[in-house]
Amino acid sequence: MTDSQHPELTLDERLMWRAIDLAAKGQGRVEPNPMVGCVLERDGQILGEGYHKVFGGPHAEIEAIASVTSSLSAKDSTAYVSLEPCCHYGKTPPCTESLIEAGVKRVVLAMEDPFPKVSGGGAKQLREAGIEVVTNVLRAEAVKLNAPYLKRVQTGKPWVIAKWAMTADGKIATYNGDSQWITNESSRLDVHQTRARVDGILTGMGTVRADNPSLNARLPSEHGAASRIADRVVLCGTSVPNATSKLMTTASQIPVRLMVGPQITEETLAGPIAQGAKIHRLENTESTEMIEQTLKILGEEGMTNLLLEAGGELLGSFFDASSIDELHAFVGPSLFGNPAALGPLGGKGVESVSKAPCLKLQSIERFEDDVKLTYRVKTEQNLL
Repeated sequence: MTDSQHPELTLDERLMWRAIDLAAKGQGRVEPNPMVGCVLERDGQILGEGYHKVFGGPHAEIEAIASVTSSLSAKDSTAYVSLEPCCHYGKTPPCTESLIEAGVKRVVLAMEDPFPKVSGGGAKQLREAGIEVVTNVLRAEAVKLNAPYLKRVQTGKPWVIAKWAMTADGKIATYNGDSQWITNESSRLDVHQTRARVDGILTGMGTVRADNPSLNARLPSEHGAASRIADRVVLCGTSVPNATSKLMTTASQIPVRLMVGPQITEETLAGPIAQGAKIHRLENTESTEMIEQTLKILGEEGMTNLLLEAGGELLGSFFDASSIDELHAFVGPSLFGNPAALGPLGGKGVESVSKAPCLKLQSIERFEDDVKLTYRVKTEQNLL
């Protein structure tokens, strides 16, 4: 966003937008930490700026202070930070101490960090040091940016992104099951870019048997390396992937997690374990319970973003369980027709229009004749 696009914004709002834009550069590299940006300003002049670039690395405030040249001290400046500064020792020292030592006189925050070791403590520590603290500047925008982090902190579960490709008449396959390819190479590259920045990619045994997917990020060299290597996660109610499947033959190179139901025997699991799969036992095979247990386990394992790539049955189960947070729907320029041709969502569904979840459109992108629609599920909590 530029000042010319929104000249009515105050200085605080304009510089907070800059901090939020900087924070977004860390997507896919800082998780399970939040994305954070920081701008230092004095007398209307930006002195320095920075963002959290990689998990375990310096936080945004440290990067911003370090960017200030020796002739432009940060003393008496205002710091615009997209999330409340940390006040505890973790992988890095507290950012509050760095701001205090730098002589910052005012800190403008977009939002409080709900992480228990911070949660208002950062702002309190700054105020106790005599620094003026202003809060909730562009809070809704900051919440939107870090919605996956906020969900994991508040619920212990990762943010679920459901992805599917469908025709203009809403079909994911023809009546006899043919589905490759509904969308073009540009759309598929976008999917691989999403795979390259999430923590996990989840599917079900139906997709494993039907498509034998690799579920890894395959990016052309000109697009650079993936931000992270996502774990491949398979919901296994009564069976596990074949030893010769693409998932299992690559399990020693790219992690595979099998979420297995109680009916699967230890003898059956011996082979996948020998091939390198990590096993998580679930208590039952009821779909909603399996999904709930799986998300809690993956959250405990530190996953923030989970991409759901599956058939209509499993997608429908996640929908029924109210476990989809974001939707990436790719619409290809074709028509399949026939009532037997499947749509993207199975499951029980809703009984009336009034009970359908409300979606908030985030973006519309065009890839030649394909269209990508990105939605988020609106809730009172996420304000999206």
